[in-house]
Amino acid sequence: MDVQQDYARLVEKLEAKGINVEQVKAALKAQHIETPSWGYGNSGTRFKTFPWPGAARNVYEKLEDAAYIHRLTGIAPSVAVHIPWDKVDDYDALKQYASEQGVSIGAVNPNVFQDEQYKLGSITHPSPAVREEAVAHLIECCEIMRKTGSTILSLWFADGTNYSGQDSISGRKQRMEAALQQTYAHLPENGRMLIEYKFFEPAFYHTDLADWGMAYATALKLGAKAEVLVDTGHHAQGTNIAHIVAFLLDEGRLGGFHLNARRYADDDLIVGSNNPFELFEIYTELVAAGDKARNVAYMIDQSHNIEPKLEAMLVSVLNCQTAYAKALIVDYQTLTARQQAGDVLGAHGVLVDAFETDVRPLLAQVREELGRPANPLAAYRADSYAARVAEKRGKDSGAGGGFPT
Repeated sequence: MDVQQDYARLVEKLEAKGINVEQVKAALKAQHIETPSWGYGNSGTRFKTFPWPGAARNVYEKLEDAAYIHRLTGIAPSVAVHIPWDKVDDYDALKQYASEQGVSIGAVNPNVFQDEQYKLGSITHPSPAVREEAVAHLIECCEIMRKTGSTILSLWFADGTNYSGQDSISGRKQRMEAALQQTYAHLPENGRMLIEYKFFEPAFYHTDLADWGMAYATALKLGAKAEVLVDTGHHAQGTNIAHIVAFLLDEGRLGGFHLNARRYADDDLIVGSNNPFELFEIYTELVAAGDKARNVAYMIDQSHNIEPKLEAMLVSVLNCQTAYAKALIVDYQTLTARQQAGDVLGAHGVLVDAFETDVRPLLAQVREELGRPANPLAAYRADSYAARVAEKRGKDSGAGGGFPT
């Protein structure tokens, strides 16, 4: 394949539709996908964690791996951390180390779902003492935000019940709101609280934050710094995630994403691997929203259980890049005209045309202009980084990061 010839033909095709290729390239160069520290360690399902040779054993090794992925792609400059999995004594030193590696600390994710005392919930627990402990941890994470320069507190709760009558649903709602109000008051001045939801698991009768509407209503009560986080795997079968995204964008309350893929439940597979058209649909809503999507955070949250950690993360980032590129080349002017004319299939065909366009020559050109490998996956497979870290770190049988959220 002659990439330059293919790129020239693609530019000609796009410009014939009135699409400014230089603007598309600029948007792709500015793309920011945050990778998660826990994705570089040994994590798995509740059934089994399979250790991988060279999997990161601590937060410093996680930062090293994240920096490597950023060097390959040029669009993964920050790393989400999970506390206490990534807890250290000196956060100033951690921030400095991240900077030396060429990345920064991104979202801070509290963990209030693994300790014994949280069996019946954390901030909605019937016991005031347990709720106070959970809130203290959330406030601790706000302080970690200040020390690391993070601007996002990413909240997910396993809180819920397994049996009807187990607890008061409305009472738990009120406890949650009170706890989040306390936490909200401790956010850094430039900080945001992103509220995630999940309709089931590990709570099977009811989850205290079960859907985007509950997260949205909670965010409205808290204030302008509270927004909704959409995990693409946290929905029932058949849910139209693009619809949710469009609604929250229009309301100014879409804070960010945890990007992954699902077939049955919260599978936490590589984003775009199961339903790439769905990922494209989501990105078209984000592109169409313009400035309303300016502050949306894009974070990967996946469980790389049987996949090589680094390669899985790399593919995840590249799939997001591909979906975004296809969304950027949609002929939105023609799309709007056909929508207004009631041309149902004509409008749909505009999206299909962009989705079926081979954007690999465009992405190769963008990467070369960024000083990155034109084919990052091939560069990874030809490189010795994975073998070097495997030899250095060995094969740790520990979880090294726990379950994903």
